[in-house]
Amino acid sequence: MSTTLIEVRPAKAADAAAVASTHDEAWRSAYQGIIPGAELEKLINRRGPQWWDSAIRKGSRVSVLVFGDKVAGYANYGRNRARSLHFEGEIYELYLRPEFQGLGFGRKLFSAARRDLVHSGLQSLVIWALSDNEPAVGFYRALGGKAVARSSERFGTRVLDKVAFAWNS
Repeated sequence: MSTTLIEVRPAKAADAAAVASTHDEAWRSAYQGIIPGAELEKLINRRGPQWWDSAIRKGSRVSVLVFGDKVAGYANYGRNRARSLHFEGEIYELYLRPEFQGLGFGRKLFSAARRDLVHSGLQSLVIWALSDNEPAVGFYRALGGKAVARSSERFGTRVLDKVAFAWNS
C-alpha cells in the first residue's frame, strides 16, 4: 500500500518556481473569459519565479499545499488591506492547480491560512473574489463566508465587480 503525503507548510525560496507555475495555471483556468486576454497575460507574467522568490524571502506569508512532491496550491495572506472593512486579516490569494480542485484541498489550504492568521492575533478575516468567478464565490459561501462589501476593479477596458466575503472568529 502506498501513501501520498498531503501537507500545508510555509513556502520556501526553493518553491518560487512551483508557486509561479501554480499561479499561472490557476489564473488561466479561473479568469479566462472574465479578465480580458492581454490584461490576464500581464497579470500572470508579472508574477514569475523571481517575484515569488522575492516575496517569500522578504517574509510575505505564503503557504503551499504539497501533494506528494508537487505544489498543488498556495495561499498568501496577512493584515487586511481595506481600511474601510473592519476585519483584521485577509487572504489575498488562494489558488489550486486545476487538476487539484474539487478534492477538498482548497478547504485544507483555507483552514491552514486562517489558523495561521488567528495564531498571529488576527481573529477575523476577509477575502475578495471577482463576482464572475462563480467557482470561487461558491467556494467561499460553502466555507461560511458572508458577503460584506462590493467594489469594482478595472482590467484594461473592462470594469469587473468584486465581492468581499468575511468570517469572524
